[in-house]
Amino acid sequence: MKRIPYFIFLFCCWISSAQELTVPQLSQYLSDNPFLMSPSYAGIGNYVKVRMNGLSQWIGIPDAPNTQSLSADVRLGNRSGLGMVLYNDSNGETKQRGGKISFAHHLIIDKYDDHFWSFALSFNFNQFRIDIENFDPNNDMGITDDRASNNPNFDVGTLYRKDNFYLSLNISNILNKNYEGFNFLYEPNILRNYYLYSGYKFRKGPRAELELEPSIFFQYFENDGRSITDLNFKFRKYDFIDNYYAGVTFRFLNDQVAQPLYVAPIVGLNKGGFYFGYSYQVILNELLGYSSGTHVLTLGVDLFQGISNCTCTY
Repeated sequence: MKRIPYFIFLFCCWISSAQELTVPQLSQYLSDNPFLMSPSYAGIGNYVKVRMNGLSQWIGIPDAPNTQSLSADVRLGNRSGLGMVLYNDSNGETKQRGGKISFAHHLIIDKYDDHFWSFALSFNFNQFRIDIENFDPNNDMGITDDRASNNPNFDVGTLYRKDNFYLSLNISNILNKNYEGFNFLYEPNILRNYYLYSGYKFRKGPRAELELEPSIFFQYFENDGRSITDLNFKFRKYDFIDNYYAGVTFRFLNDQVAQPLYVAPIVGLNKGGFYFGYSYQVILNELLGYSSGTHVLTLGVDLFQGISNCTCTY
């Protein structure tokens, strides 16, 4: 029994290595916030889209990960977009704060077929810090100050759309990490990860007011070869400019398909330009005995409507 807290601590550290120097990609990307998934979505839409996300993982476990983020994107001219993300992430005594600014451009392949291609470039800045203020110096006399590093980096992304089909490919953290101040024998400096997001929207009803959207998210981490997959399904109902949705997402490690990490129901609405989304992740692995799950809350607003003359940003 004495080893259980130690096991949970190690598990949290392992998860933090997957999240380090990036915004954790959990079910918040399904909350009407595709720009958080891929910078190539910047500027697609008729509004300045602002979204705030709060994520509290593994309720019941002390010092479990918590993340807050603010994202916004806006169209520039008829064919381009600009977006930004600010985030604050903590996992026990490790902290990371950072931001990302992205530029996207959208091209028409065939305007009669709603056939488009987009690409984007992002600049990131992240501060990663190990906070020792709560450590007991009697346990390790070598701990004398906090460990921190500042890391600029870049992401690239592309988005392909044809009618109701979409496929996004992205590379995050292209440059190696600056690990000055850390033990380079144990601290990974290759943080590149590759991710794919794809799905299709089936429209039904007399005015296409009903929508079914299956989608998939795949992410691969170059440093240690880990990869994860999300299988998602959403049902949405449109009421003129308002809409309501419900769905579910299912995540697993690709080398442990028979041992899923969690299943998460999701609900949300966009009414009168205001947005609310919520997801509760039901843990399906060994942490189930110690945690009641993970809460993900998204609040947002759509501002300053502006119709583009180019269908590539609809």
